[in-house]
Amino acid sequence: MRRVLCVEDDEDIRYILEFSLRQVGGYEVCAVASGAAALEVAPAFRPDLMLLDVMMPGLSGPQTLHRLRQLPGLAGVPVVFLTAKAMPEQVEALLCHGATGVIVKPFDPVRLPQDIRIYWEHGRGTPAALS
Repeated sequence: MRRVLCVEDDEDIRYILEFSLRQVGGYEVCAVASGAAALEVAPAFRPDLMLLDVMMPGLSGPQTLHRLRQLPGLAGVPVVFLTAKAMPEQVEALLCHGATGVIVKPFDPVRLPQDIRIYWEHGRGTPAALS
């Protein structure tokens, strides 16, 4: 796994995601602020894994995931949702949208690269939630 697409509308969180994944994890990162932007860049970027914020203006994370799945080459890419809402029923609902997993905000920037590698390695296995 080399390329991670991050979709996060909060500029500060987007910066932390980019820094963590690039500097700590050594990944190539494409970070965008909206679902619409993700739809534009994802086909050319060809991510190995996608991190999607759940609550965003315009397209929500689940709506963005649905549209990304329709693009050539992205149907099987593991997706991990980022959310501050971590009640078991909320996590389960997100997994039902086809996500590989859920990472709860606030997340540990030092641990994030390891967490997403776990999701990538088990991307087609049993979904789980990390907190």
